[in-house]
Amino acid sequence: MSSSNKKIFVTEPLLPELDKFLPYLQDVWDSKWLTNNGNYHQALERRLSEFLGITKCSLCCNGTMALMLGLKQLNITGEVITTPYSFPATAHSLTWLGIEPVFCDIELDSFNINPDLIPPLISSKTSAILGVHVYGNPCKIDAIESIANEYGLKVIYDAAHAFGVRYNNESILVNGDLSILSFHATKVFNTFEGGAIVMNDDVAKKEIDLLKNFGFDDETTILLPGINGKMNEIQAAFGLLQLLYVDEEIKCRSRVYYHYLERLINLTGIQLFEYNNELIPNYSYFPILIDEKIYGLSRDHIYDKLKSKGIYARRYFFPLISKLPHYLGLSSAQPDYLPVSEKVSKEVLCLPIYGNLSELEIDMVCDILINKAD
Repeated sequence: MSSSNKKIFVTEPLLPELDKFLPYLQDVWDSKWLTNNGNYHQALERRLSEFLGITKCSLCCNGTMALMLGLKQLNITGEVITTPYSFPATAHSLTWLGIEPVFCDIELDSFNINPDLIPPLISSKTSAILGVHVYGNPCKIDAIESIANEYGLKVIYDAAHAFGVRYNNESILVNGDLSILSFHATKVFNTFEGGAIVMNDDVAKKEIDLLKNFGFDDETTILLPGINGKMNEIQAAFGLLQLLYVDEEIKCRSRVYYHYLERLINLTGIQLFEYNNELIPNYSYFPILIDEKIYGLSRDHIYDKLKSKGIYARRYFFPLISKLPHYLGLSSAQPDYLPVSEKVSKEVLCLPIYGNLSELEIDMVCDILINKAD
């Protein structure tokens, strides 16, 4: 256990002081407008669009619902080419809509879907490519767009890790037909639970707003067979408050990131994740790969050692989605087709990173890795 007996988790939610949130709660109580596109919901959509540098967005109760609504709005059917290296919600959203995920291997340097491997996986049933900006690192957007245009496919990005990330001075959320955000408590920006769909046109915005509210256009007009995917007013109010603090949180996370980098950069057998110079990241994760043959100890040995000291790193992402029982029978899930994903999943360890993590705590983590302490 750490010297302070404080458990150190892989992340810690950004929570402004409670008294800062109380006026928002009082306003919700006074208005008695708890959900159904209230004032805070509308305000957060506007402020997020301004903050993120996007055209428009639609708030949802969580990121998984946002992904399913996006797939529904684009009328995605049949098969979708995606990555096995992600949180299970990426593929589960497809399965819930009766769509078969087709797993494509990833690149070792980015951990993202490998565009060079996508074309051989395209069939007459393929309707879309679902990429994931893993750890907030952008997919090869131009290559994916080129493939999608050639084969007439839609492109959706699971951007759950990518809040506020900019590439070539532009939000990465503007790419593809839709991008999906998660505002879960573990994310850089959270609304307790929550999510959003980012789109570039009014038609998509209108349809998604209908779909997430049972299809209601007005009190008596139901235009689409929708579902309940709305964000409530308390979540939206909290999101507005969070926007006042998230830049500082990202700045503090960058301090943690570079401290890790400085301590671990020359550690043999450890591969670090370094961002492209053209990227403005959000420092949401600090993944490392541990090569047991070179480092001398396995990833799981270090995971257990950290845990014994009260430090809870996470094996994001292990197991692969393709290893989960529901997907094992898919031809694209076979290990021989996913060698890089298999390697990364067995070696990856995400170290604790959040704004309040102290230098002493960072050094505790680093010392265990450097000294290979028993």
